[in-house]
Amino acid sequence: MSLKLRLIIMNFLQFAVWGAYLTSMSRYLGPAGLGAHIGLFYSVQGIVSIFMPAIMGIIADRWVPAQRLLGASHLLAAVFMLSAGLYGLRTGPDISFPVLFTLYTLSVAFYMPTLALSNSVAYTILEKGGMDTVRSFPPIRVFGTVGFIFTMWLVDLIGYQTSSMQFVVSALIGLMLGLYSFTLPNCPVSTDTTDKTLFQALGLDAFRLFKQRKMALFFIFSMLLGVSLQITNGFANPYIASFEADPLFADTFGVQHSNILISLSQISEALCILMIPSFMKRYGIKRVMLIAMLAWVMRFGFFGLGNPGSGVWLLVLSMLVYGVAFDFFNVSGSLFVDKETPHAIRASAQGLFMLMTNGIGATLGTLGAQRVVNQFTSWQEVMVNGQAKSLMLGEWPSVWFIFAGYALVVTILFGLLFRSPVRES
Repeated sequence: MSLKLRLIIMNFLQFAVWGAYLTSMSRYLGPAGLGAHIGLFYSVQGIVSIFMPAIMGIIADRWVPAQRLLGASHLLAAVFMLSAGLYGLRTGPDISFPVLFTLYTLSVAFYMPTLALSNSVAYTILEKGGMDTVRSFPPIRVFGTVGFIFTMWLVDLIGYQTSSMQFVVSALIGLMLGLYSFTLPNCPVSTDTTDKTLFQALGLDAFRLFKQRKMALFFIFSMLLGVSLQITNGFANPYIASFEADPLFADTFGVQHSNILISLSQISEALCILMIPSFMKRYGIKRVMLIAMLAWVMRFGFFGLGNPGSGVWLLVLSMLVYGVAFDFFNVSGSLFVDKETPHAIRASAQGLFMLMTNGIGATLGTLGAQRVVNQFTSWQEVMVNGQAKSLMLGEWPSVWFIFAGYALVVTILFGLLFRSPVRES
């Protein structure tokens, strides 16, 4: 089996684990009586990303081969996620928030570092195989998005969007990936045996990148843009489902299959990944990041203007620009970090990038988003076709326009303050 095919399988499973619950979890938590905690469930992904990816990156740089650490992390994450899913199935409507949240948090704590670890594994294997990462990685990474879409559709079509079975599906895929990771080519730890300070021995030298104005600004704006990352994952599904309370929209495809409609975002992401090499080489990191930021403005703005009926085309546009918003930020940013940092601290630098985006940024963003959403909406019991349903109703357009305004401010500041690297100029 070729190296590229092996990495394709890794990426497919890596994101299939996440896609099984990331966009639909809120549809389960709301009716289960945990609607007020949706933001906390999503923000915990950011909280653990503040320290776990950096720690795992340090370990992969210094002591444990990255592919083995990747496998062990997935196995542990799967065990806790399976426990969360089975607990939800066993208790039914009598869910204890502390129990479910603890099991979910432990799973996420081991899963989130694998996002950066899988990148490091792919880059190392490609380089050992004599391939250019900028050209070779995006076509491989696109299969991660395919995996994400696959489990989104699977959970939607088999009726698990409002059930904890989505956690079980995620766990089973995680167990497969954990075992598969141990079969990947070895990613050796650093062989540098020169004397190091304690700071260097712990792998914390990646934080010295902040001494470079270029890298400091890049990481700071990565954090600010990271605020936007989990907002639609947490609240897009309840928003689209809220239209079921209106007879005009109750039977539309988007309302009945919200996860499939949202999956257009991931389809767009899969296509946009293939554009990254040419855009990076032609326009450089600053312009690519600006394009991503403007796409986030449009992502939120179109949500505020659209509906599943006559305005469904606006929702579709929101899904389509998501590919640009996510890929041009996450994948391009990861490639930029890979090219701008020394080999010895590469895994640590990827962990630092994850810390700033999916860690600090996403945590602040999701907790802040929950406050905004709570200000304008609430979970309410309504009758739909003679059946009582719990839906999140309120002034949703105001919510999305607030998020769009924030993204626009970040875009303007980035354009004014960040300078492209000299080598790109």
